[in-house]
Amino acid sequence: MRTRLIEGVQTAGREVISIYERDFSVETKDDKSPLTEADMASHHALVDLLEGITPEVPILSEESAEIPFATRKVWQRYWLIDPLDGTKEFIKKNGEFTLNVALIEDGVPVFGIVHAPVLRTTWIGQQGQGAWKQENGGALELIRVRALPDPEQESWQVVGSRIHGSEEFEAFCRILPNHERTSMGSSLKLCLVAEGKADLYPRLAPTSEWDTAAAQAVVTAAGGQVLDAHTLEPLRCNQQESILNPFFIVAGERDPRWESALRASL
Repeated sequence: MRTRLIEGVQTAGREVISIYERDFSVETKDDKSPLTEADMASHHALVDLLEGITPEVPILSEESAEIPFATRKVWQRYWLIDPLDGTKEFIKKNGEFTLNVALIEDGVPVFGIVHAPVLRTTWIGQQGQGAWKQENGGALELIRVRALPDPEQESWQVVGSRIHGSEEFEAFCRILPNHERTSMGSSLKLCLVAEGKADLYPRLAPTSEWDTAAAQAVVTAAGGQVLDAHTLEPLRCNQQESILNPFFIVAGERDPRWESALRASL
């Protein structure tokens, strides 16, 4: 099933690319966020894929009709998808957007695929199995978070949003030990931590569960953690009416220095 899912998501990605490479219209949703025909094309392709493989498993997509919490709170297992994470990056044509597909079991993302069509790169994570990266349709390469280096010997690598900065993020970085910062769009930031190219991704600005669930599965399968910034407990999905995440931090490993910086910045 994993191979079928990867191939299906990549096929949806090629459909997105065909739109990306030509002129396309942009609409505005009720929440003022942009919507393109690529969002909807990807949504339909991914829903068709998942319904064909697991017809018994419900699907929650950013672009589907709102499903009341009274209905979804009884779901023990469901698919959570963001057909186009980083629509603003898609519109800017900087390539930093992804297709995200996650399987949630009892609130926990246990399987995830993050596909970046322009980069021709896919990240996959499966609970208890590991995490992989595939580039240009090649073999799956096992990935793992890296050990946090001694900041006196090597800079910590911190990744942040290209668009959604915040005062809390700046305060966090001011307190950290020696570090370097990189800005990037979409769930690519979590994938950098998963493959050991970044150490920390503090997201101290709003996100939704479909933005993060697939990449959270990749990070945790690679040995990292995605934690509520206030409680330092793992993020969970489908626990309340709202699908908004709390502020969170993605880390290869826990360390009292970044934990104290986080507490001071909130």
